[in-house]
Amino acid sequence: MRWVTQCLSVVLLASLAACATAPPSHPGDLCAIYREKRGWYHIAMRQETKWNIPSSVPMAIMNQESSFRSNVHTRRTHILWIIPWGYVTTAYGYAQAKDEVWHDYERRLGISASRDDFGDALNFMNWYITTTRRVNGIPVTNATNQYLAYHEGWGGYRHRSYASKAWLVNVARKVGARASLYQQQFDGCKESLQEEGSFWDWLFG
Repeated sequence: MRWVTQCLSVVLLASLAACATAPPSHPGDLCAIYREKRGWYHIAMRQETKWNIPSSVPMAIMNQESSFRSNVHTRRTHILWIIPWGYVTTAYGYAQAKDEVWHDYERRLGISASRDDFGDALNFMNWYITTTRRVNGIPVTNATNQYLAYHEGWGGYRHRSYASKAWLVNVARKVGARASLYQQQFDGCKESLQEEGSFWDWLFG
């Protein structure tokens, strides 16, 4: 019976992996992302209105953090360099949010949310960006410094913990450049995205 249980476990794991939402085929093009993921497009547009933050900013950060993968963890730790044992941090999901900040987000907004749900993750990122503006005075459109605060935390950013991390500053600049590119792309396709109709538009509109 043991082999039957093992086989069933393998089938179950494969089924769960198949159910995970695949990342977009062209992650470097925001227009292509929204055309492929019409549900994401409608969620992003509703949240732009709700938070008054251009979706290019959280989407650029999400690209950097998880490559738009819903169930990604940080690197595993190992016992004796062989046996897998947990992860380096508790960061998980689209937003790569850690347990403590995610639970703080849920508590402050009085909600229950899932880190592997795109809408929940995007809402978390918009909340974080908004809080960063209030706490650290960073404009919501400044994706470079927003990413530094996202990575280092509000206190870390305030104490310039990133200053000794040249690699992180370079990554933040790439996020800023990607957000600018995303916004340029979106400015050129937003009208056509609004006009394109489909079943998904009816479902998520």
